[in-house]
This record gives sequence, C-alpha cells and structure tokens, in this order.
Amino acid sequence: MSDAPLRRGWTTGACATAAAAAAYEALLAGAFPDPVAIELPGARRPEFALAFERREGERATAGVVKDAGDDPDVTHGALVLATVSEGPEGSGVAFRAGPGVGTVELPGLPLAVGEPAINPAPRRMIHTAIERVAAERGTRGDAVVEIGVEGGEEIARRTWNPRLGIRGGLSILGTTGVVVPYSCSAWIASIRRGIDVAHAAGHAHVIAATGDTSERAAQDRYGLPETALLDMGDFAGAVLKHLARKPVPRLTLAGGFAKLSKLATGHLDLHSGRSHVDLERLAGSAVAAGGEARLAEAIRRANTGLHALELAEEAGVALGDRVARDALGVALGVLAGAPVGVEVLAFDRAGRLVGSAHDRSRAAE
Repeated sequence: MSDAPLRRGWTTGACATAAAAAAYEALLAGAFPDPVAIELPGARRPEFALAFERREGERATAGVVKDAGDDPDVTHGALVLATVSEGPEGSGVAFRAGPGVGTVELPGLPLAVGEPAINPAPRRMIHTAIERVAAERGTRGDAVVEIGVEGGEEIARRTWNPRLGIRGGLSILGTTGVVVPYSCSAWIASIRRGIDVAHAAGHAHVIAATGDTSERAAQDRYGLPETALLDMGDFAGAVLKHLARKPVPRLTLAGGFAKLSKLATGHLDLHSGRSHVDLERLAGSAVAAGGEARLAEAIRRANTGLHALELAEEAGVALGDRVARDALGVALGVLAGAPVGVEVLAFDRAGRLVGSAHDRSRAAE
C-alpha cells in the first residue's frame, strides 16, 4: 500500500469561481485567460485550465472540469460552466441557475426559496473574483452570473438534493474551495441541512437511518414525507448533536443491528473503518438479557454482529431489544436533555425488526 498522501481537489464553488472570472475577463477584454487564477479563503491562489470557451454577443461562457483529487465525489470530472453578461448599472452581481444547477424549493437552507442553489460561500468567492476583474479593467462590476453543470440534473439524483428540496440539478458548494479527500464534512453538512429543512417544514417526527434498508422499514412503519428523512449513514453523532441544538419533538433512530450495537457501546461514528462490533460486549448484553454462559461463549466466537443476533434468537434471548435500549441510552446522553423523544429500531438485513427501545419522556409538549 502506498504511503503517498491523498491528493486534494477543488470544490464546485472554486470551479464556478474560476469559470466566472474567465468569462467576465473575456466579456470585458475579448480574450479568455487560460489558465485563470482566483483567490480562495486562506490566501490560496490556484490556477485552473479552461475546458470550454465561447463568446456570443453580449455573453461569454467559460468552463472548468472539476478535479476532486482523491475524494470519491459524484461531481468529479463534471464540467462546471459560467455564463456572464453585464448587469444594469448599480445592480452588483446577480446569480442565475443554468442547466444542471438546482433551485431551492423548500425553506430551511441557507438560501431563500426560489434562489439558485449556489451556496453563500461560493457566491462570495464569485463576487470577489468579479470585483477583482472589474477593478483591473476599470469598470463597475455589475454582472449577471449564470452557473451550470453539464449533466448536473442526472448527477443530482445521486445526491441529497431532491430530499432537501433542491430541484433541477446540483448545488454549488464549498466553504474553502478545497476538497479534502474522504472528508466527512460534506456528509455532516448535509445532515445539518436536512435537520434544518425538517425543522423549517414544521415536522414533529424525523427518521435518521444508517442505510436504505432500515430507512425503508422505518418509512413503511410511519409514512413520513421525504423531508422528514435524514441521511444519517454512519454519522449518528452529527445527527444527535445538531438535534440537541435544533430539537424536534420525536426522533426515530433506525439502523442495522450491527451498526446500532456500535452506538450501544458509545461509538458515534459507525463506519467500519473507525469502529467495530464488540462481540465481548454483545456476549455480556446477551447475559444481561437472560442468556446463559454458553450463549455468551458462542457469541464471543461469532463471525459477525448479525451472527451473534441469530445465536441469541435461537436461544430465545431478546438481544436486539437490549442493544436498542443501550443505543437509546447513548443517544439520550448526547442529546443532553434536549426536548426530543427518541426511539431506536434495530433491523436485520431483510428489514425485519429485531429490537426496539423507546423513551419519549423528553418530547416537546
């Protein structure tokens, strides 16, 4: 295995900024700078090669191919386009959603309903780039900037955007302009946005699930709208900590038995590379649930968490309920008194409920 560091990449916001700067330069001066340099937070000044250039009348379009480095980003390789035209005097910089960029249709996001899904930080970066070019060319810097992503509407189906109420394409994201490989920050930010959207929609009940199977099973149980479903994945801690700050009356934590057994031991990151199923702890839980010593020994030798569950079920021991109860205790501890009534539902790989625990004493009135 190579010890070489993972290569960093650039956010869609950085790519859009570079494309907008190049297009505006071409609009004012008649030629596209290639490569084009931009200023990012943290005094970074990267250069981007252009993959697309076009002048049409009073509009100029430039494109940059997103390089996400070694991060497994769905937008890696996408062509980010910026079309710039001059705006009315004194209008400043106005933003438009081009093909492949979504529009906000639900409250709770950092943008108003009806706005193009170009987040505040990329807007600031683009605004700064337009102002810099305008100052160099001695003009006022009033511009209409339309950002698009080739194939963005299709790519967006593999993101959280449809659930967050962003329709028609991708969001233009990034606070620093830099993609850190395998960073958890993007997922955690999406979890927070999901909670904010659910909060703004007035939902009294949300479901946070570790995966598709548990989410479908919990959704079949309660029939909540998509905006009440949180893409928790492995980041139980991110969900619970944000709900402690922005509580909803009721939370259903739904997950696979093995994942929830990690939460039950106090792990808030349930990823297989960062936490593991503790078979010794499961053996002790089986005894606490009424199991005999020989069951505990069999669980210690089990292949997986689900194997441990099967052994307990064969012995008539409610290990699923015990794990759900312990996971509930950890969740309540992280919520730290927030008015959130919590239940934990544990499922097997087929979506069968194998354990549950409830504590709604802290639900908001």
